[in-house]
Amino acid sequence: MSDHIITLNAGSSSIKFALFVLDGGEWPRMVAIGQVEGIGVTPEFEAKVDGQKTKRTLTGADTPKNHDDALKIIIGWLGERFPDAKIAAIGHRVVHGGPVYSAPMLIDDAAFEVLKTFAPLAPLHQPHNLAGIAAAGRAFPGIPQVGCFDTAFHRTQPFVNDAYGLPPEYYEEGVRRYGFHGLSYEYITSRLMDRDPSALRRLVVLHLGNGASMCAIKDGKGVGSTMGFSPLDGLLMGTRCGQIDPGVLLYLMQQKEMSAAQISDLLNKKSGLKGMSGVSSDMRDLEASDAPSAKQALAYFVNRIRRELGSLMAITGGADAIVFTGGIGANSKFVRGAVLDGMEWAGLVIDRAANEAGAEVISTSGSPVKVYVMQTDEEAMIAQHTVRVAGLAGSPAALASA
Repeated sequence: MSDHIITLNAGSSSIKFALFVLDGGEWPRMVAIGQVEGIGVTPEFEAKVDGQKTKRTLTGADTPKNHDDALKIIIGWLGERFPDAKIAAIGHRVVHGGPVYSAPMLIDDAAFEVLKTFAPLAPLHQPHNLAGIAAAGRAFPGIPQVGCFDTAFHRTQPFVNDAYGLPPEYYEEGVRRYGFHGLSYEYITSRLMDRDPSALRRLVVLHLGNGASMCAIKDGKGVGSTMGFSPLDGLLMGTRCGQIDPGVLLYLMQQKEMSAAQISDLLNKKSGLKGMSGVSSDMRDLEASDAPSAKQALAYFVNRIRRELGSLMAITGGADAIVFTGGIGANSKFVRGAVLDGMEWAGLVIDRAANEAGAEVISTSGSPVKVYVMQTDEEAMIAQHTVRVAGLAGSPAALASA
């Protein structure tokens, strides 16, 4: 029986999972990936093994009411498909490590209680991440649980890129620019370390997806991010507004008499590409749309990326390379082309044919700055951290008997 690792990413109504086998390779090898989504609404199970997809609606006795139920469904399916798999550890994506945790770590009862105190910093994510940890602990008692924090990569930011212009007591109590998508940035830098180490000297990574951010990296370490105290800041996203004047929030409170809950709903769920366009939050729909509002939303999205790109290159003192990643960054030739159009002044010279073809390098051979297109893999990063942190301690548990 081979040792395996499960990675979990628990959201408000979903649990994404992946199963990795430890077969002696440099990285654990993924053998299955999937999710249970729509928990408490219209739940569905989806998984992929060897390119073959399984998808079904969960009804009757299979209907998950909470994360525990959803995890039981995942474990049951994995046990049927991989009866010889033994679980050596479980790795979790945890959005917020706060000002305390700056590296992946074993989650014991004490650490779990500390992580609960960060829920106000990420109320839409942290409680659900912790629910996944709790459910996994009940399903696999005694098996190491490893927390991998989306904020950890950014803890090397200098004070000037970490603080807000508030009295220092707010900084001390945790009001800081945390940055997110850290697991994605860490994965990209780890791959570039093998492929093009010189790129890590001055690098900007554009993680563009339904959630979108950008990160300035110097000598392999994060030094600035477009996201701040919460995942709302910076770029326009699928349904999130991105950068906004705090005065707008005061206006909504004082003149529109909106509650905190109403403002949160507006900024997180009713804004962004979907809110601006009135069409969709999906980039593919917007690119295909003839609606003027869709074109305006795309123009705004691209403009914010270009503004932030210049800002982050100022932090790093120029760039040796930039990387497009995430669902939009890796797949939308339109967005990449629009972002790089006319950016020769910054040393970014696009090869139009390479961009159209979706090549790994889309800059010309003479471009001072190299432009990569790379797929990110946060699950692989979690699995790698889990192997290292857990050290495969304890007695692995067989999936079939979990």
